[in-house]
Amino acid sequence: MSTAKGAMPERNEFRVAVTNDNLVFASAHFIIFPGHRCERLHGHNYRTRVVVEGGLDPEAHYVFDFAELKHLMRRLTDELDHRVLLPLEHPKLQVREQGDTVAVAYEGKARYVFPKADCALLPIPNTTVEMLAQYLARRARSELERTAGGAVALRVIEVEIEENFGQAATYRESLG
Repeated sequence: MSTAKGAMPERNEFRVAVTNDNLVFASAHFIIFPGHRCERLHGHNYRTRVVVEGGLDPEAHYVFDFAELKHLMRRLTDELDHRVLLPLEHPKLQVREQGDTVAVAYEGKARYVFPKADCALLPIPNTTVEMLAQYLARRARSELERTAGGAVALRVIEVEIEENFGQAATYRESLG
């Protein structure tokens, strides 16, 4: 299809999504609620879905290789699997590494001590599904930008985290 002189060429967008039975992670966490009430430690079997949008690779005619996207997300979710998720950026929570353990205090009062190998220390303010979705989206974005090096025209990344059936949060971010 040709464009009229001076007209902008069409900008086609495609969207691909990956969700799979192995893009899950079982983790323990707690949330600090408004009023700074800290809930009890508990766990979820989280399910992850990733969507990328953009133009087509001119040689392969796809937005991004499904196998590569699944491999990336599996690697990222494996880092959280069977771990205690601990937010490092909440002002009322103190998380300190002490040798091979991690000590957690809430409002200055000792609360938990975990083996360091069983923890995922996350640069987020709370371990809500919203923050986990944003964290994984930004990690995936960084990896995609590093490995693809601009070879593909990705414009959007979206990550959804489901913590229970019917309870999910989605984070969407425009890329470069």
